[in-house]
Amino acid sequence: MPLADYACGSAAHAVSRRGFLKAAGATAALGPLGFAAPGAAGELARAQKRVIVIFLAGGVSQFETWDPKPGTDTGGPFRAIPTSVPGTHICELLPLTAARMHKLAVVRSLNSTSPDHGIGERIMLTGRKPEAGIEYPHIGAVAAKLLGGENAEMPGHIHILPGGGGGRADATFLGPQFASVPVPDGRPPANLLRPAGLTADADREREALRQTLTDRFSRSRRSAASEAYAASFAQAERVFRRADVFDLERESLKTAERYGRHDFGRHLLLARRLLETGVSYVKVSHSNYDTHHENFDFHIEQLAEFDRPFAALLDDLSDRGMLESTLVVVMSEMGRTPRINDRYGRDHWSNGWSVALGGAGIKGGAVVGRTNANGTTIADREVGPWHLFHTYLRAVGLNPQRNFYPNERPVPVADPHASAIDEILA
Repeated sequence: MPLADYACGSAAHAVSRRGFLKAAGATAALGPLGFAAPGAAGELARAQKRVIVIFLAGGVSQFETWDPKPGTDTGGPFRAIPTSVPGTHICELLPLTAARMHKLAVVRSLNSTSPDHGIGERIMLTGRKPEAGIEYPHIGAVAAKLLGGENAEMPGHIHILPGGGGGRADATFLGPQFASVPVPDGRPPANLLRPAGLTADADREREALRQTLTDRFSRSRRSAASEAYAASFAQAERVFRRADVFDLERESLKTAERYGRHDFGRHLLLARRLLETGVSYVKVSHSNYDTHHENFDFHIEQLAEFDRPFAALLDDLSDRGMLESTLVVVMSEMGRTPRINDRYGRDHWSNGWSVALGGAGIKGGAVVGRTNANGTTIADREVGPWHLFHTYLRAVGLNPQRNFYPNERPVPVADPHASAIDEILA
């Protein structure tokens, strides 16, 4: 998807060539992903804890989603509609989601502290404010390590994103084996299958030679980078034979129609298939919500594209017995301003906006926090991304108070000065 021309033009909306190459170097060897049929997944697929983050890139408006303020000077033209949770209303642009609000919790009092795209995303995904001298891993890398572990068959940290682009060094001290594997436009990697002219025997001989050379190199010049590369290559070999995860034609026509034939629908359907294989964490980006002008027209279009496949995802996870073990998070890097500018847009806002969560460990129907009548300030139960990070970990059964030990130095998994949002934990 090309960048929308109403975006603010910050560097966060583009992926630099250098950034792409850096991320590709860390993750390209991970190669293809796999898929197991629902029947084969069985109890393991239902019991394994996993996370999916749907990232509405650019900053979705809380007024046009989870915290509508109709009839006020900030509210805009849309109504608030009742949901499946008595007394809870959301914006009319999300009618299918409204019918499933009993599966979701909403936090309406988030102060993420930064209205900058790049910094805001980093804060939301790490649960930390930037600090000098240390880069914290993103929630995807943490989930991949703690839920999937070192020897997981599948890559544990997948990012499905629109258009082209690469991943990033988002695992930091956890190591590149837990960095995001980019899946641009939800398409399978190029050169996925063995060339027709290369026999299976020749391929095995080639792999044996590569392994011999790798072992020889490791004995004399072993390094963290070479070990990460070797581990990634071995992982790619293990998942090579299960590349049909990308073949959405294996899904029924009815399922494809429920998710929608547009890119985001395809991407969420692929995400569901990845989760079924045992992938610990999938992030699906939907862009671009940076609506500095024509905010209302844009949200009509974009949220219509979001609402149907999101409802289909919740239904599928529930029907397959996976919702109770899958944490679902809908977030952005920021919200939008209460003030409507002279271009009928909303600008960057971090001082009081909303996120939605559901599934594993989450109390469906819960609403935490409140903004005032026109959404200009938080009126009750302010929380930060650090509280959300604790909540994610607790929801999937992890201890946010444990430490990582990079270079034998204890680093708390989550901000030690924060705690979970207990009101939304089941």
